[in-house]
Amino acid sequence: MTHANLYETDFYAWTVEQTKLLKEGDFKHLDLVNLVEEIASLGQQQRQELENRLAVLLGHLLKWEFQPDRRSKSWRATIREQRRTAQRLLQQNLRLKPYLAEAIAVAYESGLDLVVRETPLDYPDLPTDCPYNPKQIFDPDVPAGISNA
Repeated sequence: MTHANLYETDFYAWTVEQTKLLKEGDFKHLDLVNLVEEIASLGQQQRQELENRLAVLLGHLLKWEFQPDRRSKSWRATIREQRRTAQRLLQQNLRLKPYLAEAIAVAYESGLDLVVRETPLDYPDLPTDCPYNPKQIFDPDVPAGISNA
């Protein structure tokens, strides 16, 4: 069975084989075409994970700010968890830091959708652009009182 066939039929077996070849230094038998594709895909997954975490975080920050009478410890816990996870992604993937502003812009759109889906608020009730800068997004006291509410 060729590398390409194994890649298509048994991805796990393909990864085991490629790992073995790399460890042995047998570079001429590597499935370079698919290996390059998979490595590029891993980087994209990290970007998407950051966007997903930021979307949930921004959505909950908006809910917290624009619905003070509905604040809950569940919202607070979600904000804390998403902050921590997004920060960890940025610490573990230093090359994502230059992408942060773009990730926030992309994530804000999904955050708006989350708010509109889960609350009585609608798009015109919310800021068109993200009202938080990166420092505020990761500040445990933004919005006011979030860390001890």
